[in-house]
Amino acid sequence: MSFDAKSELLAGLKANQALVSLCTGGFHNRKAKDVNAFPRIVYTEINNADDSFADNQAITSEVRFQISIFTNESTVSKETPIAKEVDKVMKSLGYSRYSSVDLYEEDVSVYHKAMRYQKIFR
Repeated sequence: MSFDAKSELLAGLKANQALVSLCTGGFHNRKAKDVNAFPRIVYTEINNADDSFADNQAITSEVRFQISIFTNESTVSKETPIAKEVDKVMKSLGYSRYSSVDLYEEDVSVYHKAMRYQKIFR
């Protein structure tokens, strides 16, 4: 029952014009191509597993993503507007947010907002 949710997620992010204009560093799966481009979003699928079963067949899958917003000193003011747009996109795709944490990566002087979402696919 596992579903390729990454394609749906990326299409949703790219369809939000406000988000596209705010994230000049782009959208990346797991790893940014240019680590000096800010602000950027890195999305990571952290779970995609069969969830409910009937007659020994999976009938649902649980999918979880972490959406990470990376900004630097000159772009950190865009973090909250980006987070609001990400939240709109994720909720429009049927995800619910279960965690959001503000972090600072001291070794590279980068602000990192980690937002986690989950969805049950039927």
